[in-house]
Amino acid sequence: VVHAGLLALGARQGTPVRHYKEVAPGKLVPDFKPPTGQRIEIYLQWKDKSGKPHRVPAQRWIRRATQRYFSAPLAQLPTGVVLPKKPELVFDAKNKELVWFGPMTAAQRDAFLKLSRDAVFGQAVQRLYQESQPTQMQAHWVFAGSGFFVDMKTKKKIYLAENGNLVCVANFPSATLDIAQASSDKGDNLLYEAFIERIPPVETEVLIELIPKNDPVRKASPPPPPTPRGLPR
Repeated sequence: VVHAGLLALGARQGTPVRHYKEVAPGKLVPDFKPPTGQRIEIYLQWKDKSGKPHRVPAQRWIRRATQRYFSAPLAQLPTGVVLPKKPELVFDAKNKELVWFGPMTAAQRDAFLKLSRDAVFGQAVQRLYQESQPTQMQAHWVFAGSGFFVDMKTKKKIYLAENGNLVCVANFPSATLDIAQASSDKGDNLLYEAFIERIPPVETEVLIELIPKNDPVRKASPPPPPTPRGLPR
Protein backbone atom coordinates (compact mmCIF):
# COMPACT_ATOMS: atom_id res chain seq x y z
CA VAL A 1 0.00 0.00 0.00
CA VAL A 2 2.79 2.45 0.92
CA HIS A 3 4.76 1.57 -2.21
CA ALA A 4 1.69 2.03 -4.43
CA GLY A 5 0.82 5.28 -2.67
CA LEU A 6 4.27 6.74 -3.31
CA LEU A 7 4.09 5.76 -6.98
CA ALA A 8 0.65 7.37 -7.21
CA LEU A 9 2.19 10.59 -5.88
CA GLY A 10 4.75 10.46 -8.66
CA ALA A 11 7.69 9.32 -6.54
CA ARG A 12 10.51 7.75 -8.52
CA GLN A 13 11.65 4.35 -7.34
CA GLY A 14 15.36 3.59 -7.21
CA THR A 15 17.24 0.45 -6.26
CA PRO A 16 17.79 -1.28 -2.90
CA VAL A 17 21.22 -1.61 -1.32
CA ARG A 18 23.64 -4.12 -2.82
CA HIS A 19 26.22 -5.81 -0.62
CA TYR A 20 27.65 -8.29 -3.14
CA LYS A 21 27.88 -8.89 -6.86
CA GLU A 22 28.09 -12.15 -8.76
CA VAL A 23 31.36 -12.41 -10.72
CA ALA A 24 30.79 -16.02 -11.75
CA PRO A 25 27.93 -18.51 -11.36
CA GLY A 26 27.50 -18.96 -7.63
CA LYS A 27 30.51 -16.78 -6.75
CA LEU A 28 29.85 -13.53 -4.90
CA VAL A 29 32.34 -10.84 -3.96
CA PRO A 30 31.78 -7.82 -1.66
CA ASP A 31 30.59 -4.83 -3.69
CA PHE A 32 28.64 -2.26 -1.70
CA LYS A 33 26.24 0.01 -3.56
CA PRO A 34 24.06 2.31 -1.40
CA PRO A 35 20.31 2.46 -1.98
CA THR A 36 19.08 4.98 -4.53
CA GLY A 37 15.77 6.64 -5.34
CA GLN A 38 13.84 9.83 -4.86
CA ARG A 39 14.30 11.49 -1.50
CA ILE A 40 11.37 11.00 0.86
CA GLU A 41 10.93 13.30 3.84
CA ILE A 42 9.29 11.72 6.88
CA TYR A 43 7.44 13.76 9.51
CA LEU A 44 5.86 12.55 12.75
CA GLN A 45 2.74 14.06 14.32
CA TRP A 46 1.36 13.38 17.80
CA LYS A 47 -0.24 15.08 20.79
CA ASP A 48 1.27 15.24 24.27
CA LYS A 49 -0.60 14.65 27.54
CA SER A 50 -1.97 18.18 27.52
CA GLY A 51 -3.29 17.78 23.99
CA LYS A 52 -0.66 20.02 22.42
CA PRO A 53 0.12 18.92 18.83
CA HIS A 54 3.70 18.28 17.71
CA ARG A 55 5.25 17.72 14.27
CA VAL A 56 8.93 16.88 13.80
CA PRO A 57 11.22 15.32 11.17
CA ALA A 58 11.65 11.60 11.89
CA GLN A 59 15.41 12.12 12.22
CA ARG A 60 14.79 13.76 15.62
CA TRP A 61 13.76 10.38 17.03
CA ILE A 62 16.95 8.66 15.86
CA ARG A 63 20.52 9.10 17.06
CA ARG A 64 23.91 7.64 16.32
CA ALA A 65 24.40 4.49 18.39
CA THR A 66 26.35 5.16 21.57
CA GLN A 67 26.50 1.70 23.17
CA ARG A 68 29.30 0.52 20.92
CA TYR A 69 33.05 0.81 20.46
CA PHE A 70 34.63 3.97 19.06
CA SER A 71 38.15 4.24 17.71
CA ALA A 72 40.63 6.98 16.81
CA PRO A 73 43.92 6.59 14.91
CA LEU A 74 47.03 6.63 17.11
CA ALA A 75 50.38 5.28 15.92
CA GLN A 76 51.73 4.78 19.44
CA LEU A 77 51.14 5.78 23.03
CA PRO A 78 53.19 8.73 24.28
CA THR A 79 56.20 7.69 26.34
CA GLY A 80 55.32 7.00 29.96
CA VAL A 81 51.54 6.99 29.49
CA VAL A 82 49.71 4.24 31.38
CA LEU A 83 46.04 4.00 30.47
CA PRO A 84 43.54 3.45 33.30
CA LYS A 85 41.64 0.18 33.62
CA LYS A 86 38.55 1.93 34.97
CA PRO A 87 37.18 3.53 32.92
CA GLU A 88 38.86 1.38 30.29
CA LEU A 89 40.63 3.28 27.53
CA VAL A 90 42.54 0.82 25.36
CA PHE A 91 45.41 1.23 22.91
CA ASP A 92 45.16 -1.32 20.10
CA ALA A 93 48.79 -1.70 18.98
CA LYS A 94 47.87 -4.01 16.09
CA ASN A 95 45.41 -1.60 14.48
CA LYS A 96 47.20 1.49 15.81
CA GLU A 97 44.19 3.12 17.38
CA LEU A 98 42.72 4.22 20.67
CA VAL A 99 39.50 2.37 21.57
CA TRP A 100 36.64 3.40 23.86
CA PHE A 101 33.17 1.97 24.59
CA GLY A 102 30.02 4.05 25.06
CA PRO A 103 29.55 7.81 25.59
CA MET A 104 32.59 9.54 27.07
CA THR A 105 31.80 12.22 29.65
CA ALA A 106 33.54 15.59 29.70
CA ALA A 107 35.12 14.67 33.04
CA GLN A 108 36.53 11.43 31.60
CA ARG A 109 37.86 13.31 28.56
CA ASP A 110 39.60 15.86 30.76
CA ALA A 111 41.14 13.12 32.91
CA PHE A 112 42.53 11.36 29.82
CA LEU A 113 43.92 14.62 28.42
CA LYS A 114 45.87 15.13 31.64
CA LEU A 115 47.76 11.88 31.01
CA SER A 116 49.92 13.52 28.35
CA ARG A 117 50.56 16.81 26.60
CA ASP A 118 51.23 14.98 23.34
CA ALA A 119 49.15 16.71 20.63
CA VAL A 120 48.34 13.56 18.63
CA PHE A 121 47.21 11.69 21.74
CA GLY A 122 45.07 14.68 22.70
CA GLN A 123 43.47 14.76 19.25
CA ALA A 124 42.61 11.05 19.52
CA VAL A 125 40.96 11.55 22.91
CA GLN A 126 39.01 14.57 21.63
CA ARG A 127 37.82 12.57 18.63
CA LEU A 128 36.60 9.73 20.84
CA TYR A 129 34.75 12.22 23.00
CA GLN A 130 33.08 13.98 20.08
CA GLU A 131 32.08 10.84 18.18
CA SER A 132 30.68 9.11 21.27
CA GLN A 133 28.20 11.89 22.08
CA PRO A 134 24.49 11.30 21.32
CA THR A 135 23.98 12.91 17.91
CA GLN A 136 20.76 13.19 15.92
CA MET A 137 20.74 11.27 12.64
CA GLN A 138 21.41 13.50 9.62
CA ALA A 139 20.90 10.94 6.85
CA HIS A 140 17.81 11.10 4.65
CA TRP A 141 15.55 8.39 3.27
CA VAL A 142 15.21 7.37 -0.37
CA PHE A 143 12.51 5.36 -2.16
CA ALA A 144 14.58 2.21 -2.76
CA GLY A 145 11.46 0.23 -3.58
CA SER A 146 12.22 -3.19 -2.08
CA GLY A 147 11.56 -6.05 -4.54
CA PHE A 148 9.66 -9.27 -5.14
CA PHE A 149 10.28 -12.99 -5.03
CA VAL A 150 8.17 -15.91 -6.21
CA ASP A 151 7.13 -18.52 -3.64
CA MET A 152 8.14 -21.83 -5.23
CA LYS A 153 5.23 -23.68 -3.62
CA THR A 154 2.37 -21.27 -4.25
CA LYS A 155 3.90 -19.56 -7.32
CA LYS A 156 2.71 -16.26 -5.84
CA LYS A 157 4.76 -13.08 -6.14
CA ILE A 158 5.54 -11.73 -2.65
CA TYR A 159 6.67 -8.19 -1.80
CA LEU A 160 9.94 -8.41 0.15
CA ALA A 161 9.13 -5.51 2.50
CA GLU A 162 6.26 -7.56 3.91
CA ASN A 163 8.92 -8.91 6.28
CA GLY A 164 8.70 -5.57 8.13
CA ASN A 165 11.51 -3.60 6.47
CA LEU A 166 9.31 -0.71 5.38
CA VAL A 167 11.27 2.29 6.74
CA CYS A 168 14.85 1.42 7.68
CA VAL A 169 17.92 3.04 9.24
CA ALA A 170 20.06 -0.02 8.43
CA ASN A 171 20.59 -1.17 4.85
CA PHE A 172 18.35 -4.09 3.89
CA PRO A 173 17.82 -5.25 0.27
CA SER A 174 14.14 -5.68 1.14
CA ALA A 175 13.63 -2.08 2.38
CA THR A 176 11.00 0.14 0.81
CA LEU A 177 12.55 3.29 2.29
CA ASP A 178 16.23 3.18 3.24
CA ILE A 179 18.83 5.77 4.19
CA ALA A 180 21.21 6.96 1.48
CA GLN A 181 24.42 5.98 3.26
CA ALA A 182 26.25 2.86 4.37
CA SER A 183 24.57 1.59 7.54
CA SER A 184 25.26 -1.93 8.78
CA ASP A 185 22.37 -4.34 9.34
CA LYS A 186 24.45 -6.43 11.77
CA GLY A 187 23.52 -6.25 15.44
CA ASP A 188 27.00 -5.50 16.82
CA ASN A 189 27.68 -2.79 14.24
CA LEU A 190 24.38 -0.93 14.05
CA LEU A 191 25.00 2.78 13.51
CA TYR A 192 21.71 4.12 14.85
CA GLU A 193 19.39 3.67 17.80
CA ALA A 194 16.21 5.25 19.17
CA PHE A 195 16.61 8.74 20.67
CA ILE A 196 14.56 7.59 23.65
CA GLU A 197 14.45 10.93 25.46
CA ARG A 198 12.62 12.51 22.51
CA ILE A 199 10.05 9.78 21.86
CA PRO A 200 6.55 10.06 23.41
CA PRO A 201 5.25 7.34 25.76
CA VAL A 202 4.31 3.88 24.49
CA GLU A 203 0.79 3.70 22.97
CA THR A 204 0.88 7.35 21.88
CA GLU A 205 -0.84 7.61 18.50
CA VAL A 206 1.55 8.88 15.84
CA LEU A 207 0.70 9.99 12.31
CA ILE A 208 3.53 9.34 9.84
CA GLU A 209 3.84 11.61 6.79
CA LEU A 210 5.80 10.49 3.73
CA ILE A 211 6.56 13.44 1.43
CA PRO A 212 8.39 12.89 -1.89
CA LYS A 213 10.86 15.65 -2.72
CA ASN A 214 10.92 16.98 -6.26
CA ASP A 215 14.59 16.24 -6.87
CA PRO A 216 16.05 12.71 -6.88
CA VAL A 217 19.05 12.05 -4.69
CA ARG A 218 22.31 12.66 -6.50
CA LYS A 219 24.65 12.97 -3.55
CA ALA A 220 25.03 10.65 -0.60
CA SER A 221 24.10 11.66 2.94
CA PRO A 222 26.85 12.69 5.36
CA PRO A 223 29.39 9.87 5.82
CA PRO A 224 28.54 7.35 8.55
CA PRO A 225 30.53 7.05 11.79
CA PRO A 226 33.61 4.78 11.61
CA THR A 227 32.84 1.07 11.60
CA PRO A 228 32.75 -0.08 15.24
CA ARG A 229 35.46 -2.47 16.33
CA GLY A 230 35.66 -4.51 19.50
CA LEU A 231 38.44 -4.36 22.02
CA PRO A 232 41.66 -6.17 21.06
CA ARG A 233 41.98 -9.63 22.56
